[in-house]
Amino acid sequence: MKTFKKYTYLPAPPEEVYWALTKAQSIQLWTGAEVEFTEEPGTEFSFWEGDITGKNVEFEYGKKVVQQWYFGEDNQPSIVTIKLHEDKKGTSLEFVQTNIPEEDYKDFTEGIEEYYLGGLVDFFEE
Repeated sequence: MKTFKKYTYLPAPPEEVYWALTKAQSIQLWTGAEVEFTEEPGTEFSFWEGDITGKNVEFEYGKKVVQQWYFGEDNQPSIVTIKLHEDKKGTSLEFVQTNIPEEDYKDFTEGIEEYYLGGLVDFFEE
């Protein structure tokens, strides 16, 4: 199992980035796909019509989102922690994901960089 960590800068205040990560309508705008999401610990979610599914674990307004992403029933929970840090240019987003299966790591992390983080960057730069 591997861990992936990436920092991304977004030209918006942390509160706006937090809303983009936790409000279903906003998530739908930057993913361009159907979303099921409720900002409440213990609720299940789905992005990209089920390509990413999981459970919400913790929310700290304007600062942090913690989720468990599913990789199939045989694998350990994959925990995603997104921390938002105020920066002079807007927000420094720290994305950390643990327990990514070795065989999925390359394709999965490329998808995270291009579609998940890339989608957020595009959303805030437009």
